[in-house]
Amino acid sequence: MNRRKALGLGWGCLLGWIGLGADWPQWFGPERNGVSTETIRSQLPADGLKPRWSVKVGTGWSGPVVVGNRVLLHHRRGDEEILEAWDTVSGKPAWRSAQPTHYDDSFGFDNGPRGTPCVAAGQVFTFGAEGRLTCVRLAEGTVAWTRPLGTELKGDAGFFGFACSPLVVSNRVIVQLGGADGAGIVALNCRDGSLAWKATRDEASYAAPVTMEREGQTCIVVFNRAGFVLLEPGSGTVLQRHPWRPQTHASVNAATPLVWGQRVFLTTSYDTGAILLDVAGKTPKSLWENDETLSAHYASVVARDGLAFGFHGRQERGPSFRCFDLATGKVRWTESGAGGGGSVLRANGTLILLRDSGELQLAPADGDAFRPTARIQLLGTQTRAMPALADGTLYARDRTQLVAVGLGE
Repeated sequence: MNRRKALGLGWGCLLGWIGLGADWPQWFGPERNGVSTETIRSQLPADGLKPRWSVKVGTGWSGPVVVGNRVLLHHRRGDEEILEAWDTVSGKPAWRSAQPTHYDDSFGFDNGPRGTPCVAAGQVFTFGAEGRLTCVRLAEGTVAWTRPLGTELKGDAGFFGFACSPLVVSNRVIVQLGGADGAGIVALNCRDGSLAWKATRDEASYAAPVTMEREGQTCIVVFNRAGFVLLEPGSGTVLQRHPWRPQTHASVNAATPLVWGQRVFLTTSYDTGAILLDVAGKTPKSLWENDETLSAHYASVVARDGLAFGFHGRQERGPSFRCFDLATGKVRWTESGAGGGGSVLRANGTLILLRDSGELQLAPADGDAFRPTARIQLLGTQTRAMPALADGTLYARDRTQLVAVGLGE
């Protein structure tokens, strides 16, 4: 399959990527829901599963993205945040684009970029840990424009730096900033980086924004520090709000909102848990909410046929993995003690789990039980970045390397 077709995309909205299953152009996949339409193997070959190639990378929690014959990663070496591109087949370097950085994580965890790049219409958008939003030309890696938004709009870096994975809708690139003077969420014009709008006075969270179709209109769904916000993408007008955040200050909202028809699922930790909102009316309505169904610390959730799959509990306390009914919040099954936290994707009927321990697991996405059909130690410990799946190849990183592993049938 030729993935170069995605390089010529025009300024469509995010939903214009639907159907380009061979590309993984942004955080959490083509539709930002962790789902791929590809069919992958359910069993490992008899001789194991070895990476097709691997390259050394710098620090950061940013995940890889794949468009055309390029896999891209935003990472840090020394005092530079680097957007780097490699050939998807060989792993040979194609280009690198560097920006200076002086970000220093106050907890000493990691000084690299947190947000995953977003690729649209031949441009790559990165958002660094200091709050610098940059547009790079995909073909050659040259900078089109850059804006130090954290400084310009007095953004709040929070506990762990700016971490929003940019979202492109039409000709706008949108990030959570938590800035002063109503710059909680900002949109810039993709072509020149000029400010299009700013909205809310809320602090930023670590959750990526997504889109949804509501009343025939594409809307932006944001899970910020205060809770749920629904916005009109052209003007930034706030259409709906609903509070959902922990009561303790030492807390985060980090999991990507899950859009399910005209409903939005949110989850956080710190004795707060999950809520399912019906947003079809004038004001959002809670369909159910509790702290028992899913209390996700930072890992995002994937869904299939009314079932949702995600990690439950604080990361440092060894979360479990579970399945529950989206409509009711009823837990179907829980798996504990098999690798701790991590990230989850879905390729048709198969779950792809990449554990914090670096173990890759494959399992059926069903509501009966967690039954892994394959396990392999793929990466090192503290593997937290979201992987990407494109043309049957899984691209994943840990603290020191990026690997490409064939999962296609």
